Amino acid sequence: MNRPQPNEYPTWGETYISKVNGDIFEILTDQIQSLPALFRANADKADYAYAEGKWTLKEMLGHIIDTERVFAYRITCFARNEQQPLPGFEEDDYVLNARFAQRDLEDLIEEFIALRKANLYLFKSLNEEELNRKGIASGREINVKSILFIAGGHIIHHVSILKDRYHVV
Repeated sequence: MNRPQPNEYPTWGETYISKVNGDIFEILTDQIQSLPALFRANADKADYAYAEGKWTLKEMLGHIIDTERVFAYRITCFARNEQQPLPGFEEDDYVLNARFAQRDLEDLIEEFIALRKANLYLFKSLNEEELNRKGIASGREINVKSILFIAGGHIIHHVSILKDRYHVV
């Protein structure tokens, strides 16, 4: 599948889409193993935040899970030709209200795995027409294919932050 064109997504999407190099379905599938492996290898840092007011590793993973759900919902809506605009979401408020810090890291890891596996059934079932359907989310027009690339790039983005700022290995 070709990378989405800039006119198919809002400018903020470039942050994530630009990080995707390769087959999007291979990347999304690989993340089912690579992301959990990264968090498991750094389980001793599960409650670590690199600065005051920054998320812990568990909160980062919780954010990734919440965002995966939001992206999957948007993909479902737009692929099914929903005409109503969808709201945005404030990631900091979601993390603040989710109690990820009180959860077990392994439970969060297993939740991500189950969620991504389930989402891949939907993602891989979409045909070209459905991938090109558009909708409004967060006040901006975006197509389904772009959201797939953003979902993959979002995790690549956070893995980079984990390595650079949290010094995970």
